[in-house]
Amino acid sequence: MTDMELQPVSSFKGGPTTASENTTESKQSLATRFISSFGPHPKYRPRQKVSGDAGYDLEQANIALAETPLSRRLKGRHLQMIAIGGSIGTGLFVGSGNALKTGGPAALLIAFSLIGMMLYCVVHALGELAVVFPVAGSFSAYSTRFLDPAWGFAMGWNYAMQWLIVLPLEIVAAAITIDYWGSTVPKAVWVTIFWILIVVINLFGVKGYGEAEFVFSIIKVVAVVGFIILGIIINCGGGPRGSYIGGIYWRDPGALSNGFKGVCAVFVTAAFAFAGTELVGLAAAETANPRKSLPTAIKQVFWRITLFYIVSLLIIGLLVPYNNPRLGSSSSADAKASPFVISIENAGIKVLPDIMNVVIMIAVLSVGNSSVYGSSRTLAALAEQGQAPRLLSYIDRKGRPIIGIAISSSLGLLGYLSTSDKQSEAFSWMLAISGLSSIFTWGSICLVHIRFRRAWKLQGHTLDELAFTSQPGVFGSWLGFLLNILVLVMQFWVALFPLGGEPNANEFFSAYLAVPVVISFYIPYKILKKTKIVRAKDMDLVTGRREFNLEQLLAEERREQAEWPIWKKM
Repeated sequence: MTDMELQPVSSFKGGPTTASENTTESKQSLATRFISSFGPHPKYRPRQKVSGDAGYDLEQANIALAETPLSRRLKGRHLQMIAIGGSIGTGLFVGSGNALKTGGPAALLIAFSLIGMMLYCVVHALGELAVVFPVAGSFSAYSTRFLDPAWGFAMGWNYAMQWLIVLPLEIVAAAITIDYWGSTVPKAVWVTIFWILIVVINLFGVKGYGEAEFVFSIIKVVAVVGFIILGIIINCGGGPRGSYIGGIYWRDPGALSNGFKGVCAVFVTAAFAFAGTELVGLAAAETANPRKSLPTAIKQVFWRITLFYIVSLLIIGLLVPYNNPRLGSSSSADAKASPFVISIENAGIKVLPDIMNVVIMIAVLSVGNSSVYGSSRTLAALAEQGQAPRLLSYIDRKGRPIIGIAISSSLGLLGYLSTSDKQSEAFSWMLAISGLSSIFTWGSICLVHIRFRRAWKLQGHTLDELAFTSQPGVFGSWLGFLLNILVLVMQFWVALFPLGGEPNANEFFSAYLAVPVVISFYIPYKILKKTKIVRAKDMDLVTGRREFNLEQLLAEERREQAEWPIWKKM
């Protein structure tokens, strides 16, 4: 077998356990099996030092990532639900209220539509890369491989920090949702309960994460679809109060609340609401059959963007005026400030606002669950590449990056800051660090795809050799990259000259802190390791690559698709 042919799945480290191993485990007690599960994976090997005095060894880093023993237990249904509902969270349910107040209903649709278009291009580019190279670390590893090891280092730590910081924020947010019912139980108790729940889910490994997200996503999807149907009925006068609303709020108080600058401010909220979309690419390394599962999941993103974001926000803009005094709470998880809850309460409907608050709480827990998954896998990948302490690359018997999970979980204990007098200041700066992180990640994915296509062509390959290609192609990646740059520029303007205020250093860095953080990772590492931008002719297009018998696979897929119902073909 040549180096360009596919290795059997079982030959990859992290393949399925053998029958004898399962028989031995079944004879052990539950406690013994639990304790022994933290032992090293049979195929785990501590990485060799991949960087030294000469600089950074990119070849060894690529090999280490391709041979990681992470468990491959995610199925197609897991990926599809992660793609459809994985990133639906407080950004949509609550953050959209602040965006509505800031920009108005027209700004809401413009910003979310453009960011949705950008994410469509980003996810397709990521899908193309992840099907060919389903390696640990995904997009941060691609930046190291196809752009510059120093930029990959910066993107990896930027992404890891984003999720490490998000966990305590989401745990506190979940505790805040309980306040909707006027709970007298101390907030620290709820923080403890939610922290334990998220940690336990992730101790079940990637299968636990997948199953939890499958359930969470179904609940969120059903809630959004139900709200859209209910919103149409309310708007047409079918609610208990029976008055027709139509487009009255687009005329009074109006479609825009702060003109063009208000639209620019909403772009950042829209980007935050879509954060986590890229997790479907990160999960590819732990999917049993990424060639079949990932393209199907990627194609669902268009419908998620269109239905769950654009349509639901159109309904919100019709039912809630931007000058509603309840909009724009200082908390990102205050259900009382959710336009979804406000619209239902304004219609005089009972019980449903409580149900929507439960959905918001589930959405918050879903993001917290994803934060442990995203940060632990990224830290492990950085360690495999020699860009983080070697201990973080440790994979246990169940294929879990257990050290990364432990670090992420321990940072979740920062949620107890919610009982401190300084909680507002602490969480504001934590949020500032993670605020623009996704923009850098998405922009890097687009740029990596552009560079990959260049190298693919230059090294004599054709698109027919790729098992899955991005629908918008290189043009879509350029569009996505430029839109990411545009968001950074607009955020700089809004941060420097905030709405209704004067330039303020504290306000500027609270909104733009992610930029100097990324630069502080990139420049010192580049100087220290003397890394260079990877030239297209030198890019490694072999290590970790999955080869496929495309003619046979496509023939099988056509036979399957011929039997699909009409709705599935669409």
